[in-house]
Amino acid sequence: MKKFLLVPIIVCCICNLLKAQTKFPPVDKSPMDMSYYPNSYPVLKIQDKATEPLTARVTYSRPQKNGRSVFGELLPFGQVWRLGANEATEIEFYRPVKIGNTKIKKGRYTLYCIPYMDKWTLILNKDTDTWGSFKYDETKDIVRLDAPIQKQNDPLESFAIVFEKSASGANLIVGWDTSVVSFPIVF
Repeated sequence: MKKFLLVPIIVCCICNLLKAQTKFPPVDKSPMDMSYYPNSYPVLKIQDKATEPLTARVTYSRPQKNGRSVFGELLPFGQVWRLGANEATEIEFYRPVKIGNTKIKKGRYTLYCIPYMDKWTLILNKDTDTWGSFKYDETKDIVRLDAPIQKQNDPLESFAIVFEKSASGANLIVGWDTSVVSFPIVF
């Protein structure tokens, strides 16, 4: 009888030792964040205050300026950028939308950007689950859309993406440092 009790005790002890050895990674310097359209959709949903259906969600990492000169130096002009840090930024549409003159099916896509001195080119690409823009493949682009840069006086320390309601749908607003860009999404 004692032998039968000893085996489960040993198994439990081994399991506890294995759990104790698990190492969690440190907090990332560029934390991951999400933006929804409509804004704060999950909170509105649980409060029964959602007045329109979920249309889009962006998942991105937020690099920090940290005293660096961002555009033209940290991020060279004219080169593809993952539009954030770490994993490439992804957007999911929960219904068909239109970007520029291109109809986009509901689904998940990667967002890239090419920053220039006076504009940014937003790129919607069908290759998902990728890190950075190291394996960016232009042949998988669905749409490219240029938008002028709006300069702001107060630098934005953390990279940010938000949605703003518009008459025809929403604008995807992207900002960092003193640059803000608005990309229209029609639905």
